[in-house]
Amino acid sequence: MPSLQSLSPIAALSIRAYTATTALGRGRAAQAEALRARRGGLRENDFPHTGEGARLRTWIGRVDGLEDAPLPDPWARWDCRNNRLAWLAFQQDGFPEAVSEVRDRLGPTRVALVLGTSTASIGATEEAYARLEEGADGEPAFPADLDRPIVHTPHSLGDFMQAATGLRGPCVTVATACSSSAKVFAQAARLISSGIVDAAVVGGVDTLCGSVLYGFNSLGLVSVRPCRPFDSERDGLSLGEAGGFALLERPGPGEGGLQLRGYGESSDAHHMSAPHPEGLGARLAMSDALARAGVEARDVGYLNLHGTATPANDGVEAGAVAALFPDSLHASSTKGWTGHTLGAAGIVESVFALIALEDGLLPGVLNSTAPDAACGPQIRFDNARSEGLRYAMNNSFGFGGNNSSLLFGRA
Repeated sequence: MPSLQSLSPIAALSIRAYTATTALGRGRAAQAEALRARRGGLRENDFPHTGEGARLRTWIGRVDGLEDAPLPDPWARWDCRNNRLAWLAFQQDGFPEAVSEVRDRLGPTRVALVLGTSTASIGATEEAYARLEEGADGEPAFPADLDRPIVHTPHSLGDFMQAATGLRGPCVTVATACSSSAKVFAQAARLISSGIVDAAVVGGVDTLCGSVLYGFNSLGLVSVRPCRPFDSERDGLSLGEAGGFALLERPGPGEGGLQLRGYGESSDAHHMSAPHPEGLGARLAMSDALARAGVEARDVGYLNLHGTATPANDGVEAGAVAALFPDSLHASSTKGWTGHTLGAAGIVESVFALIALEDGLLPGVLNSTAPDAACGPQIRFDNARSEGLRYAMNNSFGFGGNNSSLLFGRA
């Protein structure tokens, strides 16, 4: 394995368009306005109940309107909550037009589709099993409206978006838990660097479902109140749902604008659900991203932290950041605004990093008031502004030690 110092800087990729839809609203402007106003999107859990007993007591970041927004008729076979959110998110910020332009200019086979998700459309599968009927052979069978095999696979999102966009390049689903839609940037960069494609649509979508809510609760990771990242009294996460996309392409000569400058990935495999106690994987991912970008840690102005508000995660990440970055860094977790959107966290928080670069808005930490003693001066609870921000980073760390850090910059 080469040392981090031996990594050669990668060729920067232009970010032609980007968008996100979360509990804060639809599109970039809604995200920026909520961050600026410190208006969160969490609510007491009102997700349609599944199972027996009382509804789980927690707070969630739910996207409004999905129940009443079925997919257009041509895409009806893919209809489910996750793909509805994908379609809704895709429509924002002129993203369909940007994809059509690059598809027509380069050709549909020269544009990849690389999407991340954690649970995909498992909510539809839960509903199908809850509504089992007696089949023609007397055996249990899915109801007719859910007897659509494609929505019961992890690749449901990618298959749907390939049909909806008309792209015919490689179509890849990345499922590495909470780092899924950060790792798509690295996957796309390799596809473009190798010459397999000339551009890529990247992103991710994850929606709430019973498996997510009750699964994380069974691990003892869910708080009964809005999550408080890096607070001394934090006691667990708030779950959310979201979708987002970005369009990557090689820049033209002398082209300016926002760019993907570096990526870092690691798999420390310390534990299925707990981070490495010394932050080994986190440090490797961040250092690797800096090395690939040829950028010093002191040059990074904003870092969107993974910051889930679980006791173990935040302390470990704070230590890794303090060991690598100077006190001048503005670092924060934005999960107090959106909740932890799992497989969509990477793209959503990359959008927040890009907003920081474009608008100079450096969000703080929402809901938290008393910083944990493990926090260095890099972790800021209050919003700030920066007019000269050159580089912004995003951390996304998944179960099993699947870690990813992305470095964005201005050309």
